[in-house]
Amino acid sequence: MRPLFRRLLLLFHALRYGARLIWLAAPEHHKLRWAATLVSRLHGSDKARASLHGALPQLGPLASAFAAALVEHPELAGGTLHDVIDAVDHMQAPLPPQAVERALEAAFERPLTTLFASVDLVPARNGFAEQTHIARLIAPVDGHCNVSIKLLREAEVEQISDEAALLRWVARWLEKFSGTARRLQLRSLSGSFTQELLRRFDLRAEAANLSQTGHHFDRDMRIAVPTVIWDLCTPTTLVAQRIDTLSVANVIGLHAHHIKLATLAAHIIEVVSEQTFEHGFFHAALDAERVRVSIEPDTCGRLVLADFAIMSSLSSQERHFFVHGASALFGQQYGHLADLHRNAGHVPSSTRTEVLEAELRTRAEAHFADEPEARSAGALFHHLLHAVQPFGGAVSARLANAQRSFEQAEALARALHPGVDTWNIARRTLAGIARRDLGHHGWIRRISQELPHLAHIVPRMPQLAVLYLQHQHDQTRSQRDAELTRELGREIRRTRALLWACAVSGAVLGAGAILLAQ
Repeated sequence: MRPLFRRLLLLFHALRYGARLIWLAAPEHHKLRWAATLVSRLHGSDKARASLHGALPQLGPLASAFAAALVEHPELAGGTLHDVIDAVDHMQAPLPPQAVERALEAAFERPLTTLFASVDLVPARNGFAEQTHIARLIAPVDGHCNVSIKLLREAEVEQISDEAALLRWVARWLEKFSGTARRLQLRSLSGSFTQELLRRFDLRAEAANLSQTGHHFDRDMRIAVPTVIWDLCTPTTLVAQRIDTLSVANVIGLHAHHIKLATLAAHIIEVVSEQTFEHGFFHAALDAERVRVSIEPDTCGRLVLADFAIMSSLSSQERHFFVHGASALFGQQYGHLADLHRNAGHVPSSTRTEVLEAELRTRAEAHFADEPEARSAGALFHHLLHAVQPFGGAVSARLANAQRSFEQAEALARALHPGVDTWNIARRTLAGIARRDLGHHGWIRRISQELPHLAHIVPRMPQLAVLYLQHQHDQTRSQRDAELTRELGREIRRTRALLWACAVSGAVLGAGAILLAQ
């Protein structure tokens, strides 16, 4: 637990500067009255509470607690926590060379001269609570000598963790004393925000994400993924193969290396589409700084995706819906898409299929009416996901974030080469993914996924057969016993009715005989 004094100090400064900001914003001669009126109106306004729900998704687009608001207002994801952190990168001072050397030796637990032939102690890139250095190994690892070292600044990470702990502490106390805070679930929101923030500083997870992406695109000539040097990865360092790159926004530099911009723009759409909708593991914060191009002789012109800390994933059901739903939308098969929405549970069961189909047609046909060069696949995919909102439906936040990632990739491709046909590239790529999913490759992949389960089930087949037969025998016997019970009940009712009939008949006959005798 963080020290109580640290939390109180942070809370004091937050309240101090927050109150000062409100005081400066108030009118000159009515400050107290204006502040009191502001507080009372905010407390009694349902719109203010709704606005708070709308603003909270900006703290972290992937946090599950922000899912509903992000699906309803996806435009809020334009300014996210990650964008804010990227904006203040240049404001953070890097460690001095002596401190860098001490930090690296403490992380590797040995002198740097035993591992590296050279280390540049001046960072090549300075980020938020981390910095990247260039080094050369003494002995090659997996054929690589030139490496990059990402080093965490532990003191800054600890301060961030302290402030996140303060946020959770305040949220917990607010929930105890405020019904509004409990309805807003501030404690859950602050926990999700903390998790999203600290995820940026988990270098072991980032190395795993980088390694998994390299496995997905192994031997792919469109993309180069740096190899992770696992023996040198620690909680505070990430060591990977260094690839000389240029930013995708550096058009002059790309021309100087004779890289074809049209081909590169097409590769951006293809790679991001396959990363997202075939592998289901993609960059959740994609921009020009995170998309680079290799300029090394062996991999010149290949894409190099950077910053693997911010990744997201899709389940197989979500990938299946998006791929086949997008294919149906490109083919203007709105009835089939409406059935996909219904089967995925994106709309209430009472929603009429023909009404949803009409809504999809109304939204999508405007895109098909545009000129081919003006069509946007990302905008079309927006309607694929959000056409269910008028019916009280919603898709998952991860699907909304996947659509946003594709939209960012499309914007990058068009900025790189304005004439690129992103519509048909996306259509062709998703059609290929759908074909592989339904073809023999998809069958083999699904069978391989089921084989581990079969390895446990097959040895138990005799026992399962005996249990099944025993269950069938018990069920048959219980059915036979139930039938015998029903037959016995019918016979008892018939006998009782016969006895009553005999008794009534005997009484009538006896009464008649007595009357005749008199």
